[in-house]
Amino acid sequence: MVIAVPVASMSETLRVIAPLVRPGALVLDVGSVKVEPARLMRELLPPHVDIVATHPLFGPQSARHGLRGLKIALCPIRGDSHRRVAAFLQIALGLKVIETTPDAHDRDAALSQGLTHLIAKVLVKMEPLPDLITTRSFDLLYEAMEMVRHDPPELFDAIERLNPYALEVRRRFFDLASALDADLH
Repeated sequence: MVIAVPVASMSETLRVIAPLVRPGALVLDVGSVKVEPARLMRELLPPHVDIVATHPLFGPQSARHGLRGLKIALCPIRGDSHRRVAAFLQIALGLKVIETTPDAHDRDAALSQGLTHLIAKVLVKMEPLPDLITTRSFDLLYEAMEMVRHDPPELFDAIERLNPYALEVRRRFFDLASALDADLH
């Protein structure tokens, strides 16, 4: 069973499905943060259920030309099913599987995903952006912005508010940006 709900809805969803999962069942989630969903799945699902927390490190825009070679984070939580899941993802879908822990995932994602979405939100608010006089590096920033521009607000909220490391990354980023701004005066 795959749980694909906003992270904020995980607890309620797990409470509803917990009595329905049979012994030996496998439950996976596909949320953008892992610490809290992993804790909730461990706590709310019966002990006879295998649990694997996953995070496809791509969205519709980055996967529009296919999945082969894209990354997915896989966090074994309970049971041995994660080996079969990893094999399927690698062999059948051609994904690059990154086995990690929920804590390590969220620590890295706070920077790689959180910062990308944060910068994209700022760039959208700065529109209109130039389209003729641009550098390749600006074009890549613009491309990154376009990849997340239409993500649902719940995704941004989960990435920025439900990742336990996101606040620290945001503060560090803005502190460094402020220090750089002060140096330029």
